[in-house]
Amino acid sequence: MPTNSQTWNAMPGTPTPGRRSTTKLQLALLLFAAMGCVAALLAIFVGGRDVEPGVLNARQLATGGLVAGAIFIAGLLTWHMAGVARKEARRAKAESQQLRRNLAAAEAIIRAEPQVLIFWEQGQAVRIVSHTLTGILGLPDQHAEILRFGQWLEPESADALKNSLDKLFANGRTFNVIVKTQAGGRVEAEGRAAGGRAVLRFKDVSTYKAEIARIDEQHAALARDIRSSRALLETLPMPVWLRDSAGRLVWVNSAYVKAVESESELDVLERQIELLETRQRRHIAKAVAAGESYKARVHLIAGGQRKPHEIVILPVDGMTAGAAVDVTDIETAQGELDRQVAAYDRTLDRVETAVALFDRDRRLVFHNAAFSNLWSLDPEWLAARPTDSEILDRLREIGVLPPVVSHRDWKAQVLASSRAGTPLEDTWHLTDDRIVKVIAEQRADGGVTYLFADETDRIALEGRYNALIDVQSETLDSLKEAVAVFGTDGRLKLFNRAFCDIWQIPPRKLGELPHIGEIIAAVQTLFPDAGTWLRIGRAVTAFQDERETLSGQMDRTDNLVVDYALMPLPDGATLLTFADVTGAKLAERALVERNEALVAADRLKTNFIGHISYELRTPLTTIIGFSDMLSSPALGELNAKQREYLADIMFSSKTLLAIIDDILDLTTIEAGGLELKLAPAGVRAIIDAAILGIRERAIRSRLTIDIAVADDVTEIMVDEARMRQVLYNLLSNAVGFSKVNGTVHLACWRDNGTINFRIDDEGIGIPKDQIGRVFQRFESRSRGSEHRGAGLGLSIAKSLVELHGGTIEITSEEGRGTRVIVRIPEQPVVKARDGTKNNANRLAGGARAA
Repeated sequence: MPTNSQTWNAMPGTPTPGRRSTTKLQLALLLFAAMGCVAALLAIFVGGRDVEPGVLNARQLATGGLVAGAIFIAGLLTWHMAGVARKEARRAKAESQQLRRNLAAAEAIIRAEPQVLIFWEQGQAVRIVSHTLTGILGLPDQHAEILRFGQWLEPESADALKNSLDKLFANGRTFNVIVKTQAGGRVEAEGRAAGGRAVLRFKDVSTYKAEIARIDEQHAALARDIRSSRALLETLPMPVWLRDSAGRLVWVNSAYVKAVESESELDVLERQIELLETRQRRHIAKAVAAGESYKARVHLIAGGQRKPHEIVILPVDGMTAGAAVDVTDIETAQGELDRQVAAYDRTLDRVETAVALFDRDRRLVFHNAAFSNLWSLDPEWLAARPTDSEILDRLREIGVLPPVVSHRDWKAQVLASSRAGTPLEDTWHLTDDRIVKVIAEQRADGGVTYLFADETDRIALEGRYNALIDVQSETLDSLKEAVAVFGTDGRLKLFNRAFCDIWQIPPRKLGELPHIGEIIAAVQTLFPDAGTWLRIGRAVTAFQDERETLSGQMDRTDNLVVDYALMPLPDGATLLTFADVTGAKLAERALVERNEALVAADRLKTNFIGHISYELRTPLTTIIGFSDMLSSPALGELNAKQREYLADIMFSSKTLLAIIDDILDLTTIEAGGLELKLAPAGVRAIIDAAILGIRERAIRSRLTIDIAVADDVTEIMVDEARMRQVLYNLLSNAVGFSKVNGTVHLACWRDNGTINFRIDDEGIGIPKDQIGRVFQRFESRSRGSEHRGAGLGLSIAKSLVELHGGTIEITSEEGRGTRVIVRIPEQPVVKARDGTKNNANRLAGGARAA
């Protein structure tokens, strides 16, 4: 690498030392010439002082010319020196810029190469000039850590680097070594010296050097492996040997020396003592010549005894390695194993589970009779030792296996499970409705054992059993009665949810199947009758041939009444049931009390009706009678005011009498004392009578009554008076809530076995939220009209219609009127006082007969 001075001289345009000396000489000569001119001018001026003023002679002229020339030369010299100075300044600036460029180029060249550059100069501290090397495992990033070689290099590499640096500092010996970091990275360390300076450079290992380092490591590793392998083979109790490409022995272990009864390994190699016989070596040579390994069981004479050995010969790169394993114990154990396997096979032939054994090559080595019977396969074909894959293919061909989308994928999944060492457990639903449980497990020898169990009958029985158990459990859980079954040992075997609820025992505790004594102790606080529990406990745990049946009732401390029953079961178990009859008991008591109350109320109603009839109707009748008498002309003429007051009295009395009649009717209906007198009645007559009752009110309100009766409606089987009362109440309600000059429509027609009456008005209507309350008793609202009643008309009408077996419905829209429809069956079924229903024809026939 060239030095900086060489680099500068080689670059064009740079001022050299020779050029600078010439310029300095020229400047000096010009300076001396200028000084000489100045000196001459001074001498001339000094010498001319004696001349008279105003006289110009040749000497003065010459002096003036010299002065002018000197001034001119001085100016020229000054201008020249200024130009020279400017050129020197420009040269210095250009030289400085060139030096900076050269320095930047040098730094760029140094940093362009991935490296770590460390610089030592005598009398100065060490400096790290560049650190651009990256990607090396274990190479520190910090400058201070790089100089601590022992902390990031392997000990051997750190020692080698330190020794090389010591020699570099001592005598300037250069070096180039490859060092290894503690993290496994490699770098090339190069040291150079120049004068009193030293440079250490770390670079990435180039390809060929890395290969050399790898080869060195592999060589060292292989050498260690060879030494360790030979040491291991030396300790083996079996003869081991190596032959070269010519077939000569090149190494044997101690067991080989002992087997051939030789003195040492050297003696065996010199004399080429063979362990194998000539015929055996010929077979081995043929196999090795074909590039194949040789393995056979032969009998050899080793240590003076003839024993079976397993011979293994392996060709390795023109050489052969051999070993002889003494298998005497193995053959003995194999014979014993064969006898045991034969006995095992005879046992498996007697079991009902189909068994198939496959070796490590997945070929069938054994199957029992149940396997042949289960799959109905040809015995001769099975004797040919098919693989498990071939057997699955054959079963698919004969149409036994369950249908799948892809037989290949299904087979691969089955075989992969067993071959991966993972036990296979699956259930196959065969095409002939058989259910086979398949279990496959890999054996220690690499083979696989398959078990096929026909689960058809068991699963069918289990299904029926589970179904019965489920039905039994669901049945018991759906029962309101608490059920518990105790075994012969007195422990709980079965219970339902009601048992947990009625005795307040957590299901988790009952799930532990406690003894009857534990259950009695847990529930005795609810029913502390020790005698009853003692009888129940003895009945559950008794061993008599004839076991007793118990039943009774428990009045518990929490006010519950429970009926219990104990029944022995045929299998020795005991069934114990409990039924919560608290509600029935309370209902029974309530019915008795209500019956007594009804009797008293009926008696009270009867007395009340009689009292009202006597106390109210009689005075009103008297008032009405006297009013009629007062209105008679026989008692004298009345003035207009008196007649008006008398009319009001008559109207109010009749209204009060109508209200009292309604109350009596309603009370009679509620008491069940109202009996209808059914008889054929004319529809027209009933309508006319009802209209006659509201005629005066309609005239006062200037209302029009529109009547429409179908031609086929002439008679109806009803209680005429009560039906007239129904229509009167409905018409009165329609007239009362109609607007002045309005119209009330009354229609009657036959439809689907019923006689229908419809009353429409154009009044103020009923709000939707009040329609449901119009049939309630004493529900009366004027709703902006002048009508105000006791609120009994619609309630009585509804009760009378229902007594006839009919229905009444009302629809209304606020501000647009109301519609009421009454439907009376042509053959009404009425209720008698005893609650029975009687047909209207039978009642009417009886009435006519009477």
